[in-house]
Amino acid sequence: MSPRRWWLRRTLRFRITVVATGVALLCLLAFTGLAPALIGLIQITAVDQELDRAQPRVLDVSGVPVDGGPPLPLTVQDIRTLKSGEPVLRLEGASAQRWRGRVVFAADGTPRLEVYGSTLLGYEKANTLGTRWLAVAAVLVAGLVGIATWLAVRSSLLPVERMRVAAGALPHGERLPVPPSRDELQALAEALNALLARRDEASDRLRRFTGDAAHELRSPVASVRAQAEVAVAHPDPDFSIEVLESVVEESIRLSALVEALLILARADTGAPPRAEAVDLVLEAEAAIGRLDTELLVRLNAPPSACLVSAARSEVELVLDNLLRNAARHAYSTITMTLVPVGRDVRLLVDDDGHGIPVEHRAKVFERFYRVEEDRGRSSGGFGLGLALVSHLVLRRGGSVRAAESPAGGARLEIRWPSW
Repeated sequence: MSPRRWWLRRTLRFRITVVATGVALLCLLAFTGLAPALIGLIQITAVDQELDRAQPRVLDVSGVPVDGGPPLPLTVQDIRTLKSGEPVLRLEGASAQRWRGRVVFAADGTPRLEVYGSTLLGYEKANTLGTRWLAVAAVLVAGLVGIATWLAVRSSLLPVERMRVAAGALPHGERLPVPPSRDELQALAEALNALLARRDEASDRLRRFTGDAAHELRSPVASVRAQAEVAVAHPDPDFSIEVLESVVEESIRLSALVEALLILARADTGAPPRAEAVDLVLEAEAAIGRLDTELLVRLNAPPSACLVSAARSEVELVLDNLLRNAARHAYSTITMTLVPVGRDVRLLVDDDGHGIPVEHRAKVFERFYRVEEDRGRSSGGFGLGLALVSHLVLRRGGSVRAAESPAGGARLEIRWPSW
């Protein structure tokens, strides 16, 4: 297993703790590396403060004492450095000598060098011990940082873990309580509630879809089985031909129902295709050409293009379903009208059939809804075409509506966002 893969398989708490501990240890070890210079600087600063109050030795400019005291262990270079005003630090074994000097003038104008000196006992030893103890302290502090980070991350993630467990155990329809504080936990609770809402919606939709599909499939399957059993029980050639013809008719209807269910299921679960500019005028002309009917179909459209924001496949499905629905109920004429209105394109499909009663107009776009219970058998409708139209149009930000046509039949109005 590669190191990266091993690292990514660790828990978030472990990774945060390791990173925090490592950063703390590196920073403290870097500080420990600077310890000798810092300790030495502290010692020298303290000695310099004491030297300001000490009794100086007086030398001539060549370094020879003129105050009657013994010679000082200073080299010629040290004397030059002191005369320039710079201090001198001389290491001698485990200790060090600190010298400071300044040039003054005697009463007769002769230059003199006042020198202040002190011994720093245990200078090297203090640096060594200080560095070692700082290294030990760096390791201990990094360990404490790791423990504190582990506990802090654990306590921070505990509400998240509780929220995760609660979200998994929530029954259908219930939601997590949202914390009043405006922080990440509130945002997480709101996001989980939105996810739960989508889950419940999908579960309800699947349950409703499964029940409706089972109900719709039960009738043609039962019809085929019953007719086949009758044909087996009464093996008459003439009657068998009639039964086979009826079975073929039910099989065609069953195949159409399954195809409609598959199209609707794919529209429910799949992400919508990328929107493009689709000319509704050209697509309407093509849809009319695909419609297999002896009815009169008229198209009223502006001479210019009517561009809508959708996928071409969606527009084809919508137009085909609208025209087929109108063809099932029209007596003689279907009229399709395209009108640009502001930021939308208004699509009207009118027929001269028996129309849709007012109490049913708000429900005709629901799945498996029929205005007449026997409409499916008499005209081949399943109550899925207009549901698919509504789904495809609404997810693009459009709207659907049923009304009465000028000829007394049904009017289906679609508004699509313009491109």
